[in-house]
Amino acid sequence: MLELFEKAVMTTIGVAAITQKKAEELVAEMKDRCKISEDEGKQFVDKIQSLAKESREKIQAIAEDEVQKVVDRLGLVSREEFDRLAKRVQELESRSSN
Repeated sequence: MLELFEKAVMTTIGVAAITQKKAEELVAEMKDRCKISEDEGKQFVDKIQSLAKESREKIQAIAEDEVQKVVDRLGLVSREEFDRLAKRVQELESRSSN
């Protein structure tokens, strides 16, 4: 299930990256056909980059949320919790051997 989710997320991120390249191609075409200025073209590409970045950030947040839900549902502990428990076990073992 996680693999399928990961593929979906990566595909979406890939689409955002492709959009950037396509935006640059579109701007080049618009310069020729619509006679837009270099500045207008740059503003358009900047806007596409900004939208793609926002999309990636939203996707990352959603992915992290979903992974956390799966971890919780499976009853897995975090690395921090594991390390805390391992340290506690070590302390108890050292006390009992004295």
